Amino acid sequence: MLTIASLFAKSPFAPLQTHMEKVAGCISSLSKLFEAIEKKDFESIESLSKHISKLEHEADLTKNDIRNHLPKSVFLPIDRSSLLEILSLQDCLADKAEDIAILLTLHSLDHFDEFHETFILFCKKNIEAFWMIRDVIQEIEELLQSSFGGMEAEKVKQMVEDIAHKEHKIDLLQFDLLKKLYEVGDKMNHVCFHHWITLFKEIGSLSNLSEKLGNRIRMLLELK
Repeated sequence: MLTIASLFAKSPFAPLQTHMEKVAGCISSLSKLFEAIEKKDFESIESLSKHISKLEHEADLTKNDIRNHLPKSVFLPIDRSSLLEILSLQDCLADKAEDIAILLTLHSLDHFDEFHETFILFCKKNIEAFWMIRDVIQEIEELLQSSFGGMEAEKVKQMVEDIAHKEHKIDLLQFDLLKKLYEVGDKMNHVCFHHWITLFKEIGSLSNLSEKLGNRIRMLLELK
């Protein structure tokens, strides 16, 4: 099994990609949790939530290992602070997946039918935004080979722009959900109303963080 130290010897970006795969495990399981909600299989939510927490912990261990082994004297094609910022944003995505999973176990999804179709679409689109930024992270090695320029850089810039476009469409979906929530809010108690607002915000953070991470990668290209 490759250690983080050996990954750094291979490439400064290989550990980031390794950590991103841990994050992807969290998001993949979150997608399954959303599928369980769509099927109204609420009994599966608890077990999936615990599984996501376990995966998030594994991602944390990888993050800490990377920080502990990040070279201080070896030349890196980007500065250490930029690499650590990318790692931190990736970590935020894993944290957010766990937050959402736990949130879904704290209160029943009362009045779910009021939002069913738009809510499930909203969840799926946020998951899609994550997979888009994961693809960007997978391209980092090619960026290094091209010295952060040329056709590969243009490809990544377009990928980042696509994420921003996706995030904007997701914002519109979130607005539709909030509008519907306020239309039916008088049927709910305060706890239920607050729970839905928090869910919309937390799930929407997946695409927001994906866009932010994409913009951070874009900044690297602009600085080269």
